[in-house]
Amino acid sequence: MVWQIVNLVLFLAVAGYGFYLFYKAVYHRFLYVKLGKPADFRKQREGKWGEFLSQVFGQKKLFKDWKSGMMHFVIFYGFIILQFGALDLIIKGLTDGGHLPLPAYDVFGLLQEITVVLILAAIGYAAYRRYGEKLARLKKGWKPSLVVFFIFFLMLSVVLSLGFERVWLGQEPSGFAPISSLLAVLFGSLSANAAQILFYVFWWAHLLILLSFLVYVPQSKHFHLITAPVNIFLGRSEPVGKLSKLDLEDEEAESFGVGKIEDFTRKQMIDFYACVECGRCTNVCPASNTGKVLSPMHLIVKLRDHLTEKGTAITGKSPYVPEFAFPTSGAHALSASGSEPDWNSEGITDIRPTLAWQKSTWTHQEKDPQEMNLIGDVMTEEEIWSCTTCRNCEDQCPVGNEHVDKIIDLRRHLVLMEGSVPAEGQRALQNIERQSNPWGLNRNDRANWSGEVEGIKVPTVKDNPAFEYLFFVGSMGSYDLRSRNISRAFARLLNESGVNYAILGNEEKNSGDTPRRMGNEMLFQQLCMENIEVFEKYGVQKIVTACPHTFNTFKNEYPEFGLEGVEVFHHTQLLDQLIREGRLVPKNEVKERITYHDSCYLGRYNNVYDQPRNVLKSIPGVELVEMKRTRENAMCCGAGGGMMWMEETSGKRVNLARTEQALEVNPGIISSACPYCLTMMEDGTKMKEVEDRVKAKDIAEILELSVFGDHPAHNKGLEMEASTK
Repeated sequence: MVWQIVNLVLFLAVAGYGFYLFYKAVYHRFLYVKLGKPADFRKQREGKWGEFLSQVFGQKKLFKDWKSGMMHFVIFYGFIILQFGALDLIIKGLTDGGHLPLPAYDVFGLLQEITVVLILAAIGYAAYRRYGEKLARLKKGWKPSLVVFFIFFLMLSVVLSLGFERVWLGQEPSGFAPISSLLAVLFGSLSANAAQILFYVFWWAHLLILLSFLVYVPQSKHFHLITAPVNIFLGRSEPVGKLSKLDLEDEEAESFGVGKIEDFTRKQMIDFYACVECGRCTNVCPASNTGKVLSPMHLIVKLRDHLTEKGTAITGKSPYVPEFAFPTSGAHALSASGSEPDWNSEGITDIRPTLAWQKSTWTHQEKDPQEMNLIGDVMTEEEIWSCTTCRNCEDQCPVGNEHVDKIIDLRRHLVLMEGSVPAEGQRALQNIERQSNPWGLNRNDRANWSGEVEGIKVPTVKDNPAFEYLFFVGSMGSYDLRSRNISRAFARLLNESGVNYAILGNEEKNSGDTPRRMGNEMLFQQLCMENIEVFEKYGVQKIVTACPHTFNTFKNEYPEFGLEGVEVFHHTQLLDQLIREGRLVPKNEVKERITYHDSCYLGRYNNVYDQPRNVLKSIPGVELVEMKRTRENAMCCGAGGGMMWMEETSGKRVNLARTEQALEVNPGIISSACPYCLTMMEDGTKMKEVEDRVKAKDIAEILELSVFGDHPAHNKGLEMEASTK
């Protein structure tokens, strides 16, 4: 009786202290998050239950890699099951052999032992993935592996406790308790008192490991066990990738964009603590894959480290408990060593040079976190300008992190507050501002591409004021010599199908996608308002464009600025519809082996994957073959996020890597549905010196060949020169 009282008092004291430390670690991080700008969590929660349930309890994102998905699924549900077993074990220790009053208790015990075995197998596979397969995306070392030891010894303490309990209480072997029965047989020679003592040794071991794990969780990447469900629940209800609107008329605003860690919103800060450092984002990032300095995983980790250290300095609350065991001096910061990753890979892609660079440059130094510059001491400008905004990182992230908006916010600060933009990018922005196109060509020559397409004049809104569709051509389709062929092919197909359409002609302006992704929100908003004014002037109800970047901007971002009641289509969507309605008939064979490259802004941003493929499948003679990385996991061409207008100065060119991936399936044509992608793929075939046998063509150009034969449209009007990347 005395022992039971002593044991209960000790249990309450130890458990109470453990929960206190856990609360303290979580609460201090909550204080750090509160340093950020307020976020409208009510708006973000709208319509999130379905996604929340599928991602948290269905593990949807994790199953993108089915091996690690299954491993995590077993551990996730195994721990839920074992919590009931832990409660049962605690009752046994506090009552000298009692247990939960459950019906079919033997079945419950069997489920517990099976779960222990499954979790041990999953943890073994986790260790194998990290140190056997040596997946590059997974960090090595004692810190990433500590959880393996926690879980292994936690499971070991469970089965040993149960085994010694059977010896202590003299229970017979049972098929409902195979593991503990086997252990009871092995230790059957022990006396009841010895078995009782050993039961309590491992009972206390289990309790201490469990509480230590509880205290460790918020102080490590495993904080995602708590923050990931919250982060997923608070994820955006707006279109994916939609950027926040800056109030440029706010007279009280001291700065725009993110220049210090507190400029991020509280939702963005929850992202930092939700990161599990699985490396899935970096594993698919086009920048990381081609030897650039940017790693999406390290972007989040570095911002998290900086928030924790600066939060500690501001609030005076240590992130680590017990505090006496963790001195908090200095801070993580970028070291001066290593200007760029050492790219010498012979493969198509390789993330290891980028990971090695990140590891060598992010070090603990004797610095005051409050005196550090976010851009310079935490993130380099090279990292910020390496992003193509493809969103493959976000699509892969199992905890709902959003990387692109953070990078754009950092760019906004560089552009709007510091005037810091790479020279080529600055030139493109200036040209857009002056002439509404990135080359700086005369804005009054914008409609020169049209002239007469096969003898048919392309109508403007003034020629055809009763138009149904506004064909928004875009800067690429208007000025770029190669992309003009897409505009002509599409116009010819529209004429053939009888679609009532018109173009704005020289009244058309740049959509603003490039300035916005490059951080020049002021120029974007100016173009946006001017375009909306023109749309309203001509009563535009439907817009169709061949540029996914324009399509995404009009469809998902213009409505916030006043574009209402306007349907926006990508040209592949309209072409697919016209074929299904019988208004376009692909009758001529195109005997080609074709692979389709998914545009990021058409696919991951707007979930348009099937329509371009439907068009290709409708063409007689076409053999459609898919690349290894396709649809939602397709690799970026390297042109998004303003990178179309900037030079890559390190590693391998992204478009070359993507072209090599396309060439793996031995196509005759690399098809695309984006003028940026077409340019990049065509440049890639030239770099590989295969342009004579592998052509790059837009979906509209291939359909044109099938509808009209092998005679592509040409312009009988004025031709002019335009420089392309």
